[in-house]
Amino acid sequence: MLNYLIRRSLVGLLTLTLITFVVYALIRNMPGTPLTLNTAESDPSRQISKDDLKRLQAIYGLDRPWHEAYLLWVSNLLKGDLGRSFHEKKPVTQVIGHRIGPTLMLSLTSLAISYIVAVPLGLYSTAQSGRLPERILSVLLFMLYSVPSFVAALLLLVLFYIRLGGTMFELKPGMVSANYAEMAFPERVLDVLRHMLLPVFCYTYGSLAYLSRFVKSNMEEVVRQDYIRTARAKGVGPVRVIVSHGFRNTLIPFVTLIGLTLPGLLGGSVLLEYIFDWPGMGQLFFEAISNRDYPVLMGETLMFSAMTLAGQLLADVLYAIVDPRVSYN
Repeated sequence: MLNYLIRRSLVGLLTLTLITFVVYALIRNMPGTPLTLNTAESDPSRQISKDDLKRLQAIYGLDRPWHEAYLLWVSNLLKGDLGRSFHEKKPVTQVIGHRIGPTLMLSLTSLAISYIVAVPLGLYSTAQSGRLPERILSVLLFMLYSVPSFVAALLLLVLFYIRLGGTMFELKPGMVSANYAEMAFPERVLDVLRHMLLPVFCYTYGSLAYLSRFVKSNMEEVVRQDYIRTARAKGVGPVRVIVSHGFRNTLIPFVTLIGLTLPGLLGGSVLLEYIFDWPGMGQLFFEAISNRDYPVLMGETLMFSAMTLAGQLLADVLYAIVDPRVSYN
């Protein structure tokens, strides 16, 4: 196992280097720079001179060719320095650190709800396979899965923010209310939870439909095994057959799926966070692209790529743990 982990880590490091190299080349060749964008938006009567522009380019490191700038970024990264945000004038680690919390609030809540609800739904669908309740549930889940989350987000905003505006059912975009600072602590908690309702729903319903069907499809393979028929022949109850004998053996693909969800915990959703004005990682990524904030873009790319590779490695390790037949020696 140790040799396998070392090999995978080395391959992951090479993959991470290639990803950052390609992404850095792409973002440095996008039209416009942080300086030219700011110049275009400023007052024409207060345009900076060419000499001042060259001086600023040297300060921000924009006067170097992109491949030299990439090597400089890598050397700073090895020292633990991700650079400073061009837009916010703060260290990238600090900018990203402020956005991780709001994203985790949505992603962890959504992940917990998805797994807690999807497993019983999947098991119920297996027990009722071919019957009317299972068919109705399947249709509803497929309908949910087919609706894009950003479409549902816009429809929910129209309903709860515009149509129900001014009523007790009004739900505004954003993370907190305007008078959040004046609230007591219990009121602050309830205010944040109230603002989380719509984003969490949009985050959850698609994965809920997918996970429940995932459980059902794996359970349908298990319930046809000989040991399940033997348990039923011995008089074991249907609930115990499904939960104790069947579901335990579907944990192998189910547990590995958990490792693959790791990148989504910090990745956020660009569209959903933008629609709901939620100050998370997805919205930060959108803002960094709009502002040509290269250090922030590279910091987020590095984090997302590292989380994806770590999630794949974790899935492989969990697969070997839950299935004793698998060995990486």
